[in-house]
Amino acid sequence: MAAIICGSLAFDTIMTFEGRFAEQILPDQLHILNVSFLVPALRRDFGGCAGNIAYALRALGGTPLPMATVGTDGAGYIARLKELGISTEYVREVDDTFTAQAMIMTDRDNNQITAFHPGAMMQAHVTRIEARADVKVGIVSPDGRDAMLQHAAQFAEAGIPFVFDPGQGLPMFGGAELLAFVEQASWVTVNDYEGRMLCERTGLSLAELSKKVRGVIVTLAGEGCEIWIDGQRTHVPGVQAAAVVDPTGCGDAWRGALLFGLEQGWELVRCAELGNRVGAAKIAQRGPQNYQLDGVL
Repeated sequence: MAAIICGSLAFDTIMTFEGRFAEQILPDQLHILNVSFLVPALRRDFGGCAGNIAYALRALGGTPLPMATVGTDGAGYIARLKELGISTEYVREVDDTFTAQAMIMTDRDNNQITAFHPGAMMQAHVTRIEARADVKVGIVSPDGRDAMLQHAAQFAEAGIPFVFDPGQGLPMFGGAELLAFVEQASWVTVNDYEGRMLCERTGLSLAELSKKVRGVIVTLAGEGCEIWIDGQRTHVPGVQAAAVVDPTGCGDAWRGALLFGLEQGWELVRCAELGNRVGAAKIAQRGPQNYQLDGVL
């Protein structure tokens, strides 16, 4: 069975700052912020939520169907997906624009500052979701605003259970819109910061939100994650990584594992345990799509 993955395909320019952001940014001077960071290390990777999630799912043996857009500079990304055995039937090329670009700077404590240019992603809503016999599950990850709204509604209309993963797109939506996403979804996944924002904007606690879906999952970085089902919380401990090298794409790797487990019909705790192992494997390698998952299952 396959999983439709709605989200971005992007090129990530990843920079390493050898100091700490907290030592360079003065809290009482934020109103006149003017800082510069020396970044001796810089590289460019394939990224974007849809690409990263699809990479993890494919590495686990799943069948990802990324639904995303690229610009006139995206031919290399499409070729890479094909080399990985990932279908590009839902990947559309948009003329006269760039593929989405993320500029990510990481400090020595693995804090990150990101600038994102959406580019072709803003046309992602043009591609529609239709019911398919071989599609068992889907996910709505950060994407163009219209795409997130429309794809969630189309998943619900097609009867395809899906994960609502607002990520860095969460601030684009008000409380009523976020609640509508939740009510259409089967599962919700957020990190702890996004979870607090989701609760603040909807006016509902995680326990209350969990009663509207099959489960709410809150990832907690190295601490693992917590799962809320019908108002009850379960903590799933994290997995010790062999090394902490680069956090970029860890959340997406975790979500790829979640989709794999859901495709298999697993309980959420088992999905989360796999997600924690995959996240630990990813953080030990640089880049969001450069890790291997031998022995993780």
